[in-house]
Amino acid sequence: MRVLGVDPGLTRCGIGVVDSRQGRRADLVAVGVATSSTDLSVDVRLLRISTELDRWMDLHVPDVVAVERVFAQHNVSTVMGTAQVAGLAMVAAARRGVPVAMHTPSEVKAAVTGSGRAGKEQVQKMVASILGLAEVPRPADAADALAIAICQLWRPAALMDRAERLELTPAQRAWAAAEQAARRAKGTR
Repeated sequence: MRVLGVDPGLTRCGIGVVDSRQGRRADLVAVGVATSSTDLSVDVRLLRISTELDRWMDLHVPDVVAVERVFAQHNVSTVMGTAQVAGLAMVAAARRGVPVAMHTPSEVKAAVTGSGRAGKEQVQKMVASILGLAEVPRPADAADALAIAICQLWRPAALMDRAERLELTPAQRAWAAAEQAARRAKGTR
């Protein structure tokens, strides 16, 4: 499976592509950041990000697009731009018939590190480790996009039976347990 992960942002939008490998592993395909200058009007900034997302979609042909779910922030203009860019990623996927998955920041952290409260640096180091990279991808938006893609790759782990979970890494097992607990709390199984 190939996943294109998007860490939405109007100034810097992280984009990362990973392929699944046998044994619950992942390979880096590509990583980068789409940028837009604050000197431009919002419509032109959105067009630039949209054009870059379309380019990545056409170049890498993902099986699924994973986008970080926008959460409430105190700065309304920041959350608006983030939400607008998340929408662009979803539309780019929908135009191509590619399914979209949304993940909260805590889901992504738990999937990659085993803790939904992990810090950015810990997530970045785990992304590098999971993908076998010598260095942490920079800037942070790029590493975050890869973490989102990895989260989606590993998402089915929460739905596996116990025997299959025994083959997971400790971080994957912790994430699967957190997913199950969240479903139970919502009253779904």
